[in-house]
Amino acid sequence: MGTVANLVVVGGTEDLLDELERTAFHLQSLWSRFVGDSDITRLNNAEGAPVTVNPLTSKLVTEMLAARMVTDGEYDPTILPKLVAEGYAVSRVDPSQATTLPASARWPIDPTGTVIEGNVVTLPLGVTLDSGGIGKGIAADILTTMAIERGALGALVEMGGDVRIGGTPPDGTHWRIGIEDPYVEARSIARVNLVDGAVATSSTLKRVWDKNGKSVNHLIDVHTGESMTTNVVTVSVIAVSAGIAEVITKAGFTRRDFLEWAPTLGAAAFVVYRDGTTAQSVNWKDYS
Repeated sequence: MGTVANLVVVGGTEDLLDELERTAFHLQSLWSRFVGDSDITRLNNAEGAPVTVNPLTSKLVTEMLAARMVTDGEYDPTILPKLVAEGYAVSRVDPSQATTLPASARWPIDPTGTVIEGNVVTLPLGVTLDSGGIGKGIAADILTTMAIERGALGALVEMGGDVRIGGTPPDGTHWRIGIEDPYVEARSIARVNLVDGAVATSSTLKRVWDKNGKSVNHLIDVHTGESMTTNVVTVSVIAVSAGIAEVITKAGFTRRDFLEWAPTLGAAAFVVYRDGTTAQSVNWKDYS
């Protein structure tokens, strides 16, 4: 999914770590838009035809559509054509892998006509899905749950800035997670303490490239269809799961009432502005 993952297991075994790693690569093979025969690629190129997918992919698509509704469209799983048009067609991890889209792909488009019947998914003609952000969040959720179910005392899974934790931490009290300072490498600008849950961070400064002499990034503004230009440079969200936390971060770049809105979804939020100043939702202090 164009990112890197880190796994920490408390009280587990080398065999468990190997199983988690295999599962991570399996999810990559199902969900990456950069893999030619992944479920997501096959769905995106089906042009309205039904596609039989892995049950985990049915779950992913279901959660993508639900996240769009919960965030009032601030998270839009159909934004892929605009992302590719901005120049993000090739994996930043493996340049040999690239996204392919059919001629029918377009945005904006309403995905509510998607049909999910068991393991058969049918996308409306023209709809294509970008699984990258929410996919890595849900993958972190799956791997953390798996680790605990397989006997680990605790687990932390980080995928591209999305962190899901569960069970007993190494020190037996809290998981302590640093929020990276976007302007000072290897420095935390804030820290959170969690017993169980997730923290996701999105940034306009991480995946950046030049397009016709203009700096663009991988976050697309759903109101304009263009690379995000905003006074906010990073958004961090604490939520019950990494999948939910990830999609809520997207609204932090566009909603003026974001810090009031996030707690209504059971989340806490922290933002860093372009001038280096920060702000947080009223409930962020509950985790610091």
